[in-house]
Amino acid sequence: MTTKPLHLFVVFLACALVCSAAHTTPRPKKKTVPTRTAEQNTASGPAYAQRDDAMAAASDIANRRDLSLQWVRRAIARAHYSPQIAKLILPPPAGIAKNWRLYRSRFVEPIRIKAGVKFWQANRESLDRAEKQTGVPAEVIVGIIGVESIYGQHMGSYRVIDALTTLAFDFPANHPRAIERSAFFKSELEQFLSLMHRTGIDPLIPLGSYAGAMGMSQFMPSSWVKYAIDYDGDSKIDLFNSPADAIGSVANYFRAFHWQPGMPTHYTVRFDEGKLDLDSLLASDILPTHSSAGLAAKGVLLEDAAPQHAGPMALIELQNGDASPSYVAGTENFYVITRYNWSSYYAMAVIELGQEVAKAMRP
Repeated sequence: MTTKPLHLFVVFLACALVCSAAHTTPRPKKKTVPTRTAEQNTASGPAYAQRDDAMAAASDIANRRDLSLQWVRRAIARAHYSPQIAKLILPPPAGIAKNWRLYRSRFVEPIRIKAGVKFWQANRESLDRAEKQTGVPAEVIVGIIGVESIYGQHMGSYRVIDALTTLAFDFPANHPRAIERSAFFKSELEQFLSLMHRTGIDPLIPLGSYAGAMGMSQFMPSSWVKYAIDYDGDSKIDLFNSPADAIGSVANYFRAFHWQPGMPTHYTVRFDEGKLDLDSLLASDILPTHSSAGLAAKGVLLEDAAPQHAGPMALIELQNGDASPSYVAGTENFYVITRYNWSSYYAMAVIELGQEVAKAMRP
């Protein structure tokens, strides 16, 4: 769901959270969203005020969401097209080889690990509480927030209204899924405007990723609405400034996607070359579909399952450029992490960053 961060190959970020969880004693706190001056925030392209399709969409949003038509039209009219956002959303050029080792080095590195230790130490109570309530390990939550925003240090510098409007009305036509993605961003724009209206925030203020993801956890607006929770007990949801809210919301998101407490995310594997049927095993991609026995029958043996994992798994291939790929057997919990960002590389980076921070926390 960095944005979501800029990777070697561009990935979306989409994710976020709603409701239930025990709260600590309420404490007052001033909450704001990251802002810049109006000039710095404005994208370089033209405003949408003169676009008939954008104004028609504004009327539709206002009608269906029971919002002020003038307010919605004014918000969209003041949004600007961003050619940079339109460029960033495109897939990488053909022929660029995926490289797990290079990808990993961008996220599992000393700066993030050090920041992760500091974040964990400062927010131990919230992390412990979230793990106890949801079963999502603290190190996974720490891994997500570290990969997404370096613990709030990099939450994005694009006006969310510009990102969502650009991608709703001017999604690059040469993208292989342009129609589908444009519809997605129109829906996210609607969710964003509804959220801003409900919370009384000027929609021109929030900054986020080039895809419109927001806060320490880089939630898209729909995820914010569905999964974000007030975890610090101040009766507000603030993923920009409240680490507790971000922690609780990430845990709530994973619980909503059926995280299974106590289940490993993956196992290391070895191959029985005489039986190995990689084509068949990789056909299901990251979707867990193979049993331990099914993997073994096709030449994949789990190195560290004790005694054997009972649920379905996927054989995960991580390409290493010109070198041999790396492989793991991803469980249903590995798949849950990919619901945050549809990428096995992303999931492994989250897992391994969390592990390294946990290791650095030990005396």
